Amino acid sequence: MSSHQLVDFVRDQFNTETKLSVVCERVFDRCIECKGRGNMTMILVQFKRPFDCSGSVKDQAPLLSHLFHLGLLSNFMAPSISYLFLILFLVPSYTHVQSTEEGFISIEILEKGIDFAKDLLINTGISSLTPLEVPQIEKSVRIPLIGTVHITLSNIILYRVDVDSSTVTSGDTGIALVVSGAKAYLSMDWSYHYGTWLIPKISDEGVASVEVKSMEVGLSVGLKNQQGTLELSLLDCGCHVKDLSIKLDGGVSWLYQGVVDAFEKKIRSAIEDAISQKIEDVILQLNSKLQSLPKEIAINKIASLNVTFVNDLVFSNSSVGLEINGLFTARDEVAVPDNYEANLYASLSYSQALLSCGGPSKMGGISIHENVLNSISLVYFNADRMHWIIEKIPNLSLLNTAEWRVILPQLYKQYPNDDMDLNVSITSPPVIAVAQTDIDGELSSDVTIDVLDAGNRIPVACISFVITFSGYPEISRNSLAGRVELNDFTMSLKWSTIGNFHLHLLEPVIQTVLRTVLLPYVNVLLWKGFPLPKLKGYTLHDAQFSFTDSRIIVCTDVAPLSHGYLNPLVPYY
Repeated sequence: MSSHQLVDFVRDQFNTETKLSVVCERVFDRCIECKGRGNMTMILVQFKRPFDCSGSVKDQAPLLSHLFHLGLLSNFMAPSISYLFLILFLVPSYTHVQSTEEGFISIEILEKGIDFAKDLLINTGISSLTPLEVPQIEKSVRIPLIGTVHITLSNIILYRVDVDSSTVTSGDTGIALVVSGAKAYLSMDWSYHYGTWLIPKISDEGVASVEVKSMEVGLSVGLKNQQGTLELSLLDCGCHVKDLSIKLDGGVSWLYQGVVDAFEKKIRSAIEDAISQKIEDVILQLNSKLQSLPKEIAINKIASLNVTFVNDLVFSNSSVGLEINGLFTARDEVAVPDNYEANLYASLSYSQALLSCGGPSKMGGISIHENVLNSISLVYFNADRMHWIIEKIPNLSLLNTAEWRVILPQLYKQYPNDDMDLNVSITSPPVIAVAQTDIDGELSSDVTIDVLDAGNRIPVACISFVITFSGYPEISRNSLAGRVELNDFTMSLKWSTIGNFHLHLLEPVIQTVLRTVLLPYVNVLLWKGFPLPKLKGYTLHDAQFSFTDSRIIVCTDVAPLSHGYLNPLVPYY
């Protein structure tokens, strides 16, 4: 029997049968009729908001099929009181929206990260749930030998929830989270009054405590990309209290038995309804926060990072993947050329796959395309932040014509013992490419030699350079930082007012300038880093880098950002 045949068969049984165990027996009988001889186990779930059995199976089969494949259909619920056990089922839209946009930063949450997110979600949910006020309960109870007693339970507060066990499973279309054996603790006030023919009014009051010894709470939510932001919607939710005990402080024995007999179901129902309503409120609040997330984050006065979500979320058996645009853009009046973004997109394949860190050792991974680095390079170039005047070199006295009299005697002859400076200008945006083992880059620059004569800056020569370098990324807290090292450079004389000269004689001077001035300056800027997607209160921990397919892959764990957790002697990058 195929999955869809099973869905059709079970749906037909609900037209004539409400008892789940009977439906399971009929399924087994049908399998035996089909010559099935193996061991058979069936788990069937009946939801609090039942499926419309009169509707088309095409409307209901997708969700039922997903639950069958995830192994979540169970006879967990009693037929008379349908309820939902705790499932966090992130279900993307069944209608896939084709996107023409490409994400340059991809994020993949792996199995270990999903489990971490599950625990974080549960702890956050408990914090937002407690304290929870449960509506007042009133009821008139017939007590033998006493008569009709009016009992009121008020000021009911759920103040503590303990979760005993939880599991999380990622399927083809979402994540299932199951929490079982949860305990809850409530406090409340009780009061009663009644009258007899002899005494018109008798009353008493006191306090009570309730312990929920086993509780399951569940919800299903939809998560999808809605015009660049994530939209969270509640599909279904419910709560089931399996067992509870009530302890009254004060009162008489008949009161205790009366409360237990008359109010146990009402207390169960009140707790279940209050928690379900709280879940709805929390989901609405979370969705509001998601909708308010900015699509652009200002990095500094020059650049902003485009954090618009692109494409649908990708769910697999053990991971969840999402993409953001991830390109840097200029702020304020600094503009990016119209054709630049088009050129970036043209260089990518639309079918670019999400990263894969592989194995269970890391919580997740971040994939950064080389165009992210090229976009920040272009922004800084257009902002005229790649121009420097070097007036001195640390620990050396090279910037004086007297020090150049051997390599440029004509310069010393024309300007004896004058100070100099080097005017460095990057002539085009640096080009960055991610190779198999590191990051390779190339930049072109002009270096103008100026002589400072009688207070005047006199340009005497201009040399053009093509510099190649390698970059090595690192993680500094939640930022992508790094350093660069010089590989090689070539130079040519662009113009000169002091005649021709031998460029090879200048190589030691230029190499000294590059290694002692320009590279340290660039590395200071790179060490500040650029922010990566982060979770408030946590930092990336034990990150590992790899390079493939024009992308930097960062496989990492997440650790609490607290002094009590982080070891000051351990580098967290």
